Amino acid sequence: MSLWLAWYQAVRSLRPACSRARTFLWLILALMGMCCRSDLAGVTSFVRVLGLRPAAYHRLLALFHSKALDLDVLTQCWVRLALSLFQPFLAGGRLVCLADGIKAAKEGKKMPGVKLLHQESGNNTKAEYIMGHSLQAISLLVQGPTGQVAAVPLVSRIHEGLVFSNRDHRTLLDKLVALLLTLAGIWDRKLLLVADAYYASGSVIAPLIRRGHHLVSRVRSNAVAYYPPVPPAHRGKGRPRIYGTKVQIKEIAQDTAGFVSALSPVYGEQNVMLSYRCLDLLWRPAGRIVRFVLVHHPIRGTIFLLSTDLALEPLEIIQLYGYRFKIELGFRQAVHVIGSYGYHFWMSTMKPIRRGNGKQYFHHTTDQYRTAIRRKLAAYHAYIQIGCIAQGLLLHLSLNHSTEVWRCFRSWLRTMSPLLPPSELVVAHALRSGLSGFIASRALGPQMKKMLKGFRWPAGGPAPGEWAA
Repeated sequence: MSLWLAWYQAVRSLRPACSRARTFLWLILALMGMCCRSDLAGVTSFVRVLGLRPAAYHRLLALFHSKALDLDVLTQCWVRLALSLFQPFLAGGRLVCLADGIKAAKEGKKMPGVKLLHQESGNNTKAEYIMGHSLQAISLLVQGPTGQVAAVPLVSRIHEGLVFSNRDHRTLLDKLVALLLTLAGIWDRKLLLVADAYYASGSVIAPLIRRGHHLVSRVRSNAVAYYPPVPPAHRGKGRPRIYGTKVQIKEIAQDTAGFVSALSPVYGEQNVMLSYRCLDLLWRPAGRIVRFVLVHHPIRGTIFLLSTDLALEPLEIIQLYGYRFKIELGFRQAVHVIGSYGYHFWMSTMKPIRRGNGKQYFHHTTDQYRTAIRRKLAAYHAYIQIGCIAQGLLLHLSLNHSTEVWRCFRSWLRTMSPLLPPSELVVAHALRSGLSGFIASRALGPQMKKMLKGFRWPAGGPAPGEWAA
């Protein structure tokens, strides 16, 4: 019961996102269902776990499409709430954010934004090409009371597959930077973005640097940099040189004389010695001096890291990039436990797409059709955002109420350790065990009680002839 009270106290901060009190009540039910459902069969799993009548299914569908639920305000409320619920991991006084992309497989022929996607993975169970949605996500790196580090999902958006205007030339990197700067404006704090090599680009670095933010990333093995130019003894005609001697990063890594040995600062590694070399060089895509850290790891091989913040120490850069994998763990929980990307909303009036199709162009369609497409896309984003919030609430209980979670976990895991914060799966089990007591309590308030009385089955469950009602 105490877990649900802590959960509900946090959810009440999302009230400004709903223009109607009734909409907020359905939002609470959607979050309850997503936090403790036992299967991932879309909205129907919310109905089953909460013991609702079939009529509630259409009300929940209407929630994701409703104009009374403001997606932008909901995102702002959650971003502010995340900073108050968790202790952020700081690097140089900056908040650390993680960014990455994820592809959600979708087979619907009447789903806007579905296109042919290529997957680069060494996993044999993943197909090389799938039909689905291409999304980009941003998470906040936080630290638990006992030192554990986790990635709290903040926002995830579909950034590919739909073209409403042929004048829109923004790339995926441009859209991600705009999304990140929006979060920085909500917090009014300086950020440090940690991302993989795909985001090591001038189109990412330039807008971040202009607003006082920085990037830690990896660069490819064929990266080229320049030493700063040596000032001439006598100034000649023409513009002074900007770049000095050109060097291949891969060739520098082969010279082991300049490397320093140290214990690995990467989380989960103990008694692992690595060697690194730090160089401040001019990098043409950034148009400025950046810090390169060349790392020889005894297990992971050679990796080349980059930081636009020259004040960060090399071992700190290695540690920060090691935490980048936390967003990958968050994706796994979002897909297999939370179901944040398990939406199945079709658009009946949409022209069916064929397998293998690319982007969908709408600049020659009617305004009414484009409005319907945007409405369906907003429903996808609302579902995904509610999934991010649900996962963040489970992490809040895991990190800040871990003792109570283990006490309420009435099951068994082979690898369970009550001394460590539980996973989202364990927290979901603990919430599910106390769900009936929370619904029967007075904590939900009279309005929720009244609504549940009309949409919930009696305590004994539906009558035999009402199962297919």
